Parts: sequence; C-alpha cells; structure tokens
Amino acid sequence: MGLIQAVKGAVGGVLADQWKDFYTVPAGLPATAALFAAVPQGTNAGRGSNTSGSSNIISNGSKIVVPEGYGLLLFQDGAITGFVAEPGGYEWRSDDLNSQSIFAGDGIVTPLIKQSWERFKFGGQPGGQQAAFFVSLKELPDNRFGTQSEIYWDDGFLNTQVGAVTRGSYTLKIVDPILFVKNFVPASYLQPGKVFDFTDLDNAAASQLFNEVVGSLAPAFSLYTNDPSKGNRITKLQQDSLGFAQSLSAAVEQGYQWKSDRGLAIVKTAIASIEYDANTRELLKTVQRADALSGGRGNSNLQASVAQGIQSAGENGGAAGLVGVGMATGMFGAGAMQQPVAPAAPAADDPVAKLQKAKEMLDLGLITQDDYNALKAKALGL
Repeated sequence: MGLIQAVKGAVGGVLADQWKDFYTVPAGLPATAALFAAVPQGTNAGRGSNTSGSSNIISNGSKIVVPEGYGLLLFQDGAITGFVAEPGGYEWRSDDLNSQSIFAGDGIVTPLIKQSWERFKFGGQPGGQQAAFFVSLKELPDNRFGTQSEIYWDDGFLNTQVGAVTRGSYTLKIVDPILFVKNFVPASYLQPGKVFDFTDLDNAAASQLFNEVVGSLAPAFSLYTNDPSKGNRITKLQQDSLGFAQSLSAAVEQGYQWKSDRGLAIVKTAIASIEYDANTRELLKTVQRADALSGGRGNSNLQASVAQGIQSAGENGGAAGLVGVGMATGMFGAGAMQQPVAPAAPAADDPVAKLQKAKEMLDLGLITQDDYNALKAKALGL
C-alpha cells in the first residue's frame, strides 16, 4: 500500500487534464524555500469532489504530482513513512482508517462511524494523520555570510597568520531530506501553510546555520591556502567559487556535521569582498614586489638598476664608483643576473685593477665600448 506510481517521468499539461484534483507544490514559492506542505489543486476551490476531506489528511485515492527538482515526504502520525524523489504522478492507497474515504469507494457506514468516534475522542480531529510535504532538491541560493571583525588563519602561501573582514554568499543543497527533517527542521514548520526558508530572518534554525558558517570561515581559509595539491594563493579565493566551497563545506562538516547529521551541503560560494588588516596588506605588497622581481622580469629590472648605478658612478665617483656597482652586481649572484659572478674587486687605487674591472664589465655587457675607453683614459690619466 502507500504510493502507487501512476505516471512516470516529467509532469506536463496532459496530467493536469487527466487529474482534475491533485496535490502538488504551492504557487508563488520563493527560490529559497526548502520545505513546505503539499496543497490541493483542481476543481471546487482545490477540494474537488472530496468536500469532506480533513485538513492534513491524504484521503485514500488522492493524486499527488511530484515536479522536477522536488522530493515528496509522507508522514503518518508525525513519522516519515515514505519518500519519492522521482518526478511523476502518484496515487495514495492505504488501509489505514483515516486514509479511507467514501469518495474513493471504501464503503459508507463503517468509515464514517469510526471516523466520527475517533474525531470525538481527539477533539474533533482524526486519530491518525497522513501528511505530504515537498522538499527542494535544488541548489538554494542567497545564503549570506559575513564577519563584523577580522578573522585570522594560518596562511600557507604567506607562511604566517593573516586576518581579514569578509562577506559573501553560498548555495545550499539538501542531500538527505529524511535526515534534514528528522534532525533539523523544527516541528512548527511541519504544518500546513508553513514554509521553511533558509533566508528567513525569523527562522531560528537558519540563523544557527549562519552562525556556524561564520565560525567555519577561518578553518576554511586555512584549508584552502594550505592545500599542497592546489598551491592556492589567498588572492585566488574570489575567483575559485567551487574550490573554496569545498573547503568551506569540509570545515562546516568537521565542526558541525552538516552532511552526516543534517543532510545539508554547501555547493558554491561567492565572496563579495575581503578586507585585509593592515599587517596583511603590507605583507601582500611585499609579496607582490617579490613576484615582480622574480624570473626574467627581475633580471631586466636589476640590469636597469645597475646601468643607472654606472651612470651615477661615472658622474660622481668615476671608476671607483663603477667598482662599487660591480661589487653590488656580484652580491646578487648568478641567479639574479643569470651571468657568472664577478670576482671580488681589487683595491680602488690600483689603475690596473680598475682597467681589469672595467674590461670585465664591458665583457658582461654592462658598459659600452665608449664607456670603457673613457674609463681607460681616466684611469691612465690621459
């Protein structure tokens, strides 16, 4: 008994024509709605021919349409008795007293008498209850996070502790609807007309998730920037929505067991802004400067600096100044100039040593032939 599949696959207008009355998703739901009761649709203001149906009761023979992107949870007296994740049309069949209906061909006298007795004992409500709730299986957007003050984490790339104020949003997905309802959704939302929405400011359960995400941001940043398989830099966070979502989801799972206890998972993130503290901003400037001076670009910058130094030395200190520049060049080594390291400079007052040094600089391409001739003339007093 229970649900019987009547139409398989996607649901379209043909089914609506065949079934004049059925339960389905309410109209006008926000994109962030996660859980809500099924509502009747069709003739007679949504009640069809079953004008005596009780609120929250799925009468025997009722039709239920499950659209794409939703799952259907069935409840009996508050307990989950069925779940459907495949879109299509279904019929509800049960031998339970409170699911029988005279409009479904179950007889007249016995059901009415027994229901009347049960309703009397239960204050006018049936002694048993069948209810149908839809749960969204889509990504639920616009779940926001943000920090009012700096959070700090150990950054693998910068090799120190860094801090920032950050804000953004993430998409959430219910990956296990049964866990989600059993372990997380408050009972007040398992009522007709109630909508469990993660973005609802009055939803205390959703506010708890917000606080847990904020508490997981620092571990998530640390996981992201310390992942040796990715070599991720802090500056890539805003471009890697999936990568950081994985780190944030892992941090939330480690700290609060969202997936294993609540059936929830973070799918994507969008970081709107990261405002680093003063120390981190200064450190990032240093790293950027080091990046700019690395490799071939650094070699070009260094050669330009040496050439400028030679020009200044020629103007102010003659060959002695050039010797100093040569010593500075040697200090940078072969890695910086990608050239052999020059030997240590001889004494500054030895003309032969000056000419030897000038010749070495000419051979290295640091000075021109005219520069060398001028230095040679000056060293020899010509």
